[in-house]
Amino acid sequence: MILKYLSALWTAFAPTFGNHLWQSTIFVIMAGLLTLILQKNHARARYWLWLSASVKFLVPFSLLIGIGSHLSWSRGSAGAKAVLYLAMEEFSQPFTQPTMFMISRATPATLSSTLLHLLPALLAATWLCGFMVVILIGYARWRRISAAIGESALLREGREVNALRRVERVAGMPERIELLLSHTSMEPGIFGILRPVLVWPHGVSERLGDAHLEAILAHELCHVRRRDNLASAMHILVEAIFWFHPLVWWLGARLVEERERACDEEVLASGSDRQVYAESILKICEFCVESPLACVAGVTGADLKKRVARIMTESVARNLDFSRKLVLSTAGLLAVSVPTVFGLLNPTQTRAASQGQDTTATAAGFETATIQRSNPSDPKARYAYLTDKFTGTNNTLQMIIRGAYGVEDPQISGGPSWLNSEKFDIDLKMSKSTAGKLQNLTDDERFLEWRQMVQAFLVDRFKLKLHRETKEVPGYALVLAKNGPTLHEAKPGDTYPNGLSDRSGKKIGAGTMHTGIGELTVQGLSMEVVARLLTQQLGRTVVDKSGLTGSYDFTLKWTPDESQPPLFRGVAAGQQGTGNTPPPKSLGPSIYTAIQEQLGLKLEPQNVPLETLVIDYAEKPSEN
Repeated sequence: MILKYLSALWTAFAPTFGNHLWQSTIFVIMAGLLTLILQKNHARARYWLWLSASVKFLVPFSLLIGIGSHLSWSRGSAGAKAVLYLAMEEFSQPFTQPTMFMISRATPATLSSTLLHLLPALLAATWLCGFMVVILIGYARWRRISAAIGESALLREGREVNALRRVERVAGMPERIELLLSHTSMEPGIFGILRPVLVWPHGVSERLGDAHLEAILAHELCHVRRRDNLASAMHILVEAIFWFHPLVWWLGARLVEERERACDEEVLASGSDRQVYAESILKICEFCVESPLACVAGVTGADLKKRVARIMTESVARNLDFSRKLVLSTAGLLAVSVPTVFGLLNPTQTRAASQGQDTTATAAGFETATIQRSNPSDPKARYAYLTDKFTGTNNTLQMIIRGAYGVEDPQISGGPSWLNSEKFDIDLKMSKSTAGKLQNLTDDERFLEWRQMVQAFLVDRFKLKLHRETKEVPGYALVLAKNGPTLHEAKPGDTYPNGLSDRSGKKIGAGTMHTGIGELTVQGLSMEVVARLLTQQLGRTVVDKSGLTGSYDFTLKWTPDESQPPLFRGVAAGQQGTGNTPPPKSLGPSIYTAIQEQLGLKLEPQNVPLETLVIDYAEKPSEN
């Protein structure tokens, strides 16, 4: 059960997660390039660049893209915008489709295929284990310092307190920092975020002169002013979530290095002697035998040898000049504006990777596209895909979604309360240019184009937003029976007594069918479509694993079970299902027996993957 849950979780979030990782990685690289430009400037500028790169891991660009899509101000110049949009989308969201680890329908279950099915769950479990390890290590460190603080004594007077108050006055600190005396050998450091305290090891003051003591205290107060513990906590969260990403750990080292360097620069700029300050750091290192903790902003972080050499030899860092301020301002503006403009360019096309939304292009290619409320006096629902026209009468939004996406009712979830109650009449007519382009396509290809155009219409007029999820449900696999299939394979040019045929003489395409209670006549349909027809009849998902790739003709007759739905709904172009055929007069085989005896196929019960459409948003359209 847990493996199935983890597998579904991975399948749902893998594309979004992949896009976010790609975008964050590019952001880190760009931040690194900017730090090279600022090598001669203050360390605090480089530190904020690295920190913004860390925070980017927690803030997906899809949030800004969503804002842009809601602020769309124009639909003009659709062609030019589409080209730019697609170029941006291909670069920024390369992982657009859910990674589906599914076995081919014609492939029997093997050890390798079983492992392939388990791969999403294994990846999710591995990530979860890594996440828990990093969290537990961080918690152990926090508990360690928390226990040391619990045993510490509050200092209210003495040499250290007096020095701390002098440094606070010079630094202009708005609030006093409490000083706790610890009997551990840990280094001096600031602990806490909302109410930080300074932990001071017992005995270290005896090794420091007044100038050394004030230099160390000035360094610690820099951490308080900069709120370095808050930034450190955020990056620890980034490391826990993205523990597998090498750049995250490298980024952590850069943050520590630039953080300590920025504090060193502030202490020296306040008037501290370079030699005295370097000596104070070395004295602290001689006293402390434990390594610094990630949850404490101390004084001995970063590479000690390089740090002392830099303190003693480097000149004062330069302030940012106008050109560098312009570069940083432009970079920050682009980081915010590019994804927002990305959403503005074509809001209906945005794939919204953080939510897995499944949307299509703007409803282009229609000469006319009208919609109005249905006449309640006409209860009959129907729709048809014609050569250059789609008409739907008394169709609910759920019915239109069902036909446009080739799914059944159990595969649709979510959405507004009126999804399957409000009824509409829809009339879509292709433009001549679009119809001309589809003229030379096969029936299958033309029907697929029609579906995509109807999907675009739903996005444009119903503001439909949805995403796909895959789950395993009890169902059936349609497989070959022991003696093999007895189906007649449809050929181009076939004619039939009832006139249901592909009269054009072209390759059999979407095909035709006639449905009734306990009877199904199929002409020129693939086994995938047949499996969907059986899904409708049985109320459970049927997946084609017969390995048959052609189009077939057959008539199937059985005695329907009263617990099963009696009517079929159309799923193919040119359907002629009426549902008015009377029940058979004599008892016959069950549908399971009929499939085996009449078609040479059989239904095997098993858990099957079911792709569902989750409706995130839809609104009632305006009539025209």
